[in-house]
Amino acid sequence: MTHDNLSDMLTRIRNANAVGMQTVSFPTTRINRQIAHLLETEGFIDSFRDYPAGSLMLQLKYKGKKPSLTSLRRISKPGRQVYVNHKDVPKVLGGMGIAILSTSQGIVTDRVARSRRLGGEILCYIW
Repeated sequence: MTHDNLSDMLTRIRNANAVGMQTVSFPTTRINRQIAHLLETEGFIDSFRDYPAGSLMLQLKYKGKKPSLTSLRRISKPGRQVYVNHKDVPKVLGGMGIAILSTSQGIVTDRVARSRRLGGEILCYIW
């Protein structure tokens, strides 16, 4: 049986947003660290910190009492991967959200994938 670390990360963030927590913590993996960096770069979270004990902590961002992350949706799952070429990279909410892709050049957002003409596996949608 495999454990889906990315789904676990997205669920923990979703649950923390639902109850208004300021921080959320989960185990560190390479993919989780790269996605946390993308979330910080895109302005969905305030910051993240990687602790030596193997945990990653995100500082969530709120606008008043509303969270910046309103929805996180896992697209590719362990039993069903979804791949696209560079022409079919989706725009999430007409460009208001982001799609995170795993490409041959690393984990990137949909905008970067389109500009570099990269296709790959769609990991999740965030808006």
